[in-house]
Amino acid sequence: MDVTDTSYAEGRIFDFEKEDKIGTGLLEVFPYEGPRQKICYETAEFSAVCPYSGLPDHARLSLEYIPDASILELKSLKYYIVSFRNVGIFQESATARIYNDLWALLQPQWLCVTTVYNTRGGIDATCVIDSAQQSAAGK
Repeated sequence: MDVTDTSYAEGRIFDFEKEDKIGTGLLEVFPYEGPRQKICYETAEFSAVCPYSGLPDHARLSLEYIPDASILELKSLKYYIVSFRNVGIFQESATARIYNDLWALLQPQWLCVTTVYNTRGGIDATCVIDSAQQSAAGK
């Protein structure tokens, strides 16, 4: 589907940005030399725009990782998350984008990104990308 062609979103009144507005460059890290540990960051404040309807999608976002050499700086993570707010991106693609951005930045020993979206049209959507499963699938 060409998300730049908005004719399919009949009745949409809200404009949204393209994915190039996602603030990947906002993310910062700092060195980590401690023992192996699992780190989990969670927020119920993730939102993006459904490019089909133009309506906001709200989700609980969970980021879990085992660092290798670096840790994610939290204020930069907050700015990155907020940068999705006006971007038109499907739920599954948002989850994949976050996973890919964090994997490239952190190069962790393990990473899992989970988005649990608010119910839409009576349907609950949860998206999970786990690096252990990606490795097992040969990706």
